[in-house]
This record gives sequence, structure tokens and C-alpha cells, in this order.
Amino acid sequence: MKYYSLNHNAPEVSFKEAVIQGLASDKGLYFPQTITPLNPAFFNVIENLSHNDIAFDVIQQFVGDEIPEENLREIIAETLSFDFPVVEVEKGIYSLELFHGPTMAFKDVGARFMSRCLAYFNKDKKDSKNTVLVATSGDTGGAVASGFLGVDGVDVVILYPSGKVSDIQEKQLTTLGQNIKALEVDGVFDDCQDMVKKAFLDETLAHKNLTSANSINIARWLPQMFYFFFAYKALKSQNKPLVFSCPSGNFGNICAGIMAKKLGLPIEHFVASTNVNDTVPRFLESGKYDPKPSKATISNAMDVGNPSNFIRIQELYNNDLKAFEKDFSSYSYTDEETLAALKQIYNTNGYIAEPHGAVGYLGLKKELQKHENAIGVFLETAHPIKFLDVVEPALGITLPIPEQIESVINEEKVSVKIKSYEELKTFLG
Repeated sequence: MKYYSLNHNAPEVSFKEAVIQGLASDKGLYFPQTITPLNPAFFNVIENLSHNDIAFDVIQQFVGDEIPEENLREIIAETLSFDFPVVEVEKGIYSLELFHGPTMAFKDVGARFMSRCLAYFNKDKKDSKNTVLVATSGDTGGAVASGFLGVDGVDVVILYPSGKVSDIQEKQLTTLGQNIKALEVDGVFDDCQDMVKKAFLDETLAHKNLTSANSINIARWLPQMFYFFFAYKALKSQNKPLVFSCPSGNFGNICAGIMAKKLGLPIEHFVASTNVNDTVPRFLESGKYDPKPSKATISNAMDVGNPSNFIRIQELYNNDLKAFEKDFSSYSYTDEETLAALKQIYNTNGYIAEPHGAVGYLGLKKELQKHENAIGVFLETAHPIKFLDVVEPALGITLPIPEQIESVINEEKVSVKIKSYEELKTFLG
């Protein structure tokens, strides 16, 4: 499999090269040269397949022969070492829980897959290291820190906006030590992301062998297809059209879902549910893509003003807005609406959501009004405990602390504060 830059001014590369480089030399995101639909027979028997076998069939064409089957199956088994429950919240509406991994966020899947791919590619390199440079608006940092902790030949540097991630999220990315370093940026997520992108293109940092573990990296993004297949497997017997609602920040999840549909997964419609950072909902209304600086909200992992993966979605539809709108809707919600949804879900159904899932629920409810016979799935992208300062007062409850969180909550935070790209560059050396 070859990958090309979406800016169309860089050489095509292999899967291995795309993973290691992260971003193309012309600043473009990598995209697979071909997408071959799966054999229809695969979907006829999907309910009889294990998660690991499904994932192998889904990802294999994108990896090609660059990782042998035995090693790829081992990487998948280590990536998917936890469950992905589909929980009925109310009649016809399900939560796909993606928070049962080690850092209790959906990003555990991509981070674990990517870290193991990079470890495989580095296995014969004794004298050189890669530096994984990543910006986080919340959960990416913890997932990457956990996924790459102790991986030989890889240093990890995580940038996060000071005061704009939850306390637990901050502990997960600042307390592990070893090969993990956290930089606390005086700014918003977009500032962190801009610094990371600038560093990739800085030739004076070439010796650091920089790569990204944000969803701009194909090895972080493509495995996110897996859980759409898992949800279909769980709900196939109902024989109804499926609508998926993804709480959307950098748009990696929903882009992966659309990729799953291109592979043949029977999904009727997608909803990108956003908070007040509404670049994509405005685009669908006006036809004009007009990113604005991000605003802080209680669903902080979605506080993204210029979502990186939206260009990949446009590529999947050949920039055909009409074809895109047939499969895709996007709605924006305020913090007040999000809190009201949290309370409604809990008081009506006894289900404890968190702010991102609540935004996904709202978008799903709105879209299902247009799909009379469909059932809906919203993605619960993180455990409510990661947002206890929002969830507990909103619902009047006390959440038990899961063991994954207990292990870091009392550890000492270690971070380096920076304000500018020059300070990042100095830190990287």
C-alpha cells in the first residue's frame, strides 16, 4: 500500500514511512492510494468472528506486507486487550463504550496500535531513536503516554494547554516518567497543534526523527475503524439501518467511520456532534470552510477550531458536497445543552454519560428524527470519571474511582511550562 499527501506535493510513501514521518514534507496528511471494499461474505459471517479476526481483515490491506501476518496479529491482540460494549441507553439508542482500556479513553486503540507498529519498525535500529511529538486537548496525551511507555527507541513529548484539561487527564500524561515528557503550554489546543506541525517541518530538528501520534498519523487513525465493525457485529441481528453519532474534535473517529463504510460496512448515516467549536456545522450551512480559534468548554477534548482530519473526509467524497451531505450531518451544542442532556440521560435511563458522549447523544437524537426505522449509536469516548468535576455536581452522585485511575491520581505531576515554539525547539534540542 502506498500513501500520498493530501497537499499533492510530496513523494508517495509506504505504510512504514508514513507511520514514521507522521506528516508529509509538504505539510499534507497521508491518505491511502486505494481503498478496496471487503468481500461481502465477510459481513455475512461477521457475528461469528472474533474482534481480533475482524480487525485483521479490516486493517491488513493498509499495512500490506510491511508487517508479517504473525506480527500484525500479535499487534492487534495487544491493542484489543479490552472490551467494547454496546449498551442500550433507551429504546433504539445505544452507547458504544470505548473507555475500557488502560487510560479509559477511545484513543487507547490507536495509541497502542501505533506504538507497537513503531516498535516493530524500530526493532533492528540500535543506534537511533524516534521522538513522538503529540498535542493533546485531553485524552490523547494519556493514551499516547500509556501506549508508548517503555517502548525501546522512542521518546515521547506531549504538549497540552495549561488549565484546559481535566485533573485526571493531566495526571495521566504528567506522572509516568521514563521516556514520557509533558510540556504545559500557555495557550489553547490549537496553539499546541500548531507548534507540533511547525516542528515537523523544521529541518534543524531532522536529527530528532520526529513523528506524530495525533490522529494525523495513519497508524493512530486507521485502527479507529475497528469499533464501528464491532458495533455492527453486536447490532446486526436487529436488521435495521444504523446511524452513528461521533463527538467530534479533530474528526479522526468519524473519518475512520466513513472509511469503514467505504470498506462496505452498512452504515446509513453519520453525525458529527460538536460543542460550540462549530467549524464543520457552519461549513455544512454555508459551504465555506472558515476555522476560528477554539473556545474552552466542558467537553474539552473537542475544543478544536481547525479539525485536522476534515480534509481526509473531503477526500473520501472527492470534495463532492452533495454526496457528502447524503451520508453526513453535523450539529453544535452549548455547555448548557450538554449538562441538560447529562441529567436527562441519567434521570430517565440511569445511564451515566460524560460531556462528550452527551454531545454525541444530542446529535443522534436530532438525526434519528429523519431516519424513522433506524437505530442509533453514539460513541462514549471516555469514562465519566475523567470529568468528575462536571459529572458529579451535574448528577448529584459520587463516582467510584476505577483502578486505572487510582494508579495515577496520587502521583506527582511533572511538566515543563512553555509559551512559544522557540521554547519547544530548545527543549527538543
